[in-house]
Order: sequence, then C-alpha cells, then structure tokens
Amino acid sequence: MKSENAVVKRFLRIAASVFLVLVLPIAAHAVSLRVHFTGDPAAEARTRNQDAFWLGHAWVDGRKTAADVTALARKLQDTGIRDLYVHTGPLEHDGTLPLAKVSPKARWFVDAVHAAAPGIRVQAWLGDVVQPGKDPGMDLDDPEVRERVVTSAAAVLQQGFEGIHYDFEPVRSGSKGYLAILDETRALGTTLSVAAAQIDTLWYLHAIPVDKWWSQDYFRQVAERVHQIAVMSYDTALPLESLYGGYVAKQTRLALEVTPPGTDLLMGLPAYWENNPAHWGDAETVAAAVRGARLGLGDSPRQNFGLALYVDFAATDEHWTAYRDGWCLAP
Repeated sequence: MKSENAVVKRFLRIAASVFLVLVLPIAAHAVSLRVHFTGDPAAEARTRNQDAFWLGHAWVDGRKTAADVTALARKLQDTGIRDLYVHTGPLEHDGTLPLAKVSPKARWFVDAVHAAAPGIRVQAWLGDVVQPGKDPGMDLDDPEVRERVVTSAAAVLQQGFEGIHYDFEPVRSGSKGYLAILDETRALGTTLSVAAAQIDTLWYLHAIPVDKWWSQDYFRQVAERVHQIAVMSYDTALPLESLYGGYVAKQTRLALEVTPPGTDLLMGLPAYWENNPAHWGDAETVAAAVRGARLGLGDSPRQNFGLALYVDFAATDEHWTAYRDGWCLAP
C-alpha cells in the first residue's frame, strides 16, 4: 500500500511539474494573445503608402502577358502598395543563379510595370532553403557560397530590378552567416529587403532547434542591416482568429520596439488558403492580420510602416477586400 501511495504521489508531482512548466505558460500566453486583440484600432493606423506585394515566378518566366500587367496595375490602384517582390530565383545551393533559364522575361516585366504603374518599385525576390535546418541546403557560413549569392544579386540588378529581396529559410536565430550575406549585399548599393522570421513571444522559443523564431535582439541585428524588413507573420499554428490576430498585434509591437527608425517595417498578410497543423485557414485570415497589425501599431506616427500581401497567385477578391477595407480606406 505504501509503495502504491509513493507511485501515486510521484505521478502527481510529475503532472504538477508538467502543468507548471508547459500547460500554465501556454494557457497564459493564449490569454495574453486574446487580450492583445481587444479594443479598437487607432483611427490613424492606416496605410502610409509603404505596403508591398509578393509575386510568383510566372511574371518573369514568360507565362504572363501585357494584359496581365495591365490588370495588376489596376489592382494596385488606390492601395498603399509601393514595392513588388518578384520571385526571380530560386538560387542554387551553391549560390549561383541561371538567369537565362529562370527569368528570361525579367527586363520586360520591370519595364512593363514602370509603364503601367509609375512609382512602383520592383525588387528581385531571391532565396533558398538553408543549413542546418535543411540538408541539402545553402550554407551561408561558407564565404564562397555568399560570394556567389552576391554575384547572382548583382546579375539580376542588371535585368532592371531596383532592389534585392532575400527569403532564406529557415535562418536560425543568431546565424552569423546570414548577417554576413546582408552586409556583403549592402555593398551593391541597392535597396535590400528581407522576409524575416517571427519574433519569439515567449522568450525561449528561439532556443528550440526548429528555426521558427528569432530572438528580438537578433531581429534588431537583421533590421539594422537592411532597408526593409517584412515579417512572415503567418503559419503560426494558432487555431482561432482571435489568437492569431493577437499574435500579429504582439509581433507588430515587438518588431516596432527594435526596428531602427530608418528601416521600413512591414507585417505579412496571409493572402492564401491552407488548412494544416501549421496554418489553420479559418484562423489565419487577412482581416485578422490587418486588425492585429493596426492594434499593434496603435497611434504610432511612424511613417515607414506597412503591410505585405503574400502571395499574388493565391490572393482572392476576399483577401483584397479585407486588405483594402481594413487598411487602405479612411474610417
């Protein structure tokens, strides 16, 4: 009987420890996110005309036509979109990029956009999966690989692009190789923007080897090296719209705290549909992300802040309406 009591007590101690270490912090975090999504956004938390739009590869490989560019320009009217990130890669794992193969119509597209939508800046979206999170993948710690990446970036600039937009994933928080490639690309003298990981909201998630989150300090180090930083604020695994919206609000506040005044900060909008453990389609909506970003922005007078829609080939009329009504139209 004593031995059975000892087993029961031990089980209760373990259960209590699990509750205190795992369940209680997660429950408290969920409550915190819900609180972040309460209240009314500030009336002035509207577009500053610094927004962006991720475009797929079809625009530079020959699948799109002049009529498509005209339709795109019409879509961009009366929005805050200033930048287009056009998929021009992917880079090979060694950093090279066969331009003639992957983007034969890049020059045509850039010129067509400038004619149809003057004032829009067109950046080349380049990236790859990276080690150690992905193997095989690009090794950003290898100086020769980084040199080839910069050479590839210089080559796409010759196609008429007005900036380089890097999307390397998954970049581990603290990666020195990633910071190095940003420093080395800055030497090209062009606009440099990045798609950034989410900021750790629990202060220890970035230490878990899943390469999903950055520490707030590492986010700052990246933001200091670029002209624009766009947070990929989606694929959060949160199952409720209120929790997801609160998460975006918190991400926005954390990013605002550490993004230098001279760096544009953008929050990503999930203009696509997926339903899986990493992305609950009914929860991760454009409407929730817009409202969350507005709540996180508050009454900040910061002008170089915007939203970025991901991605053109999946965006629906409903996504565009949520973006326009929630962010672009005066109340």
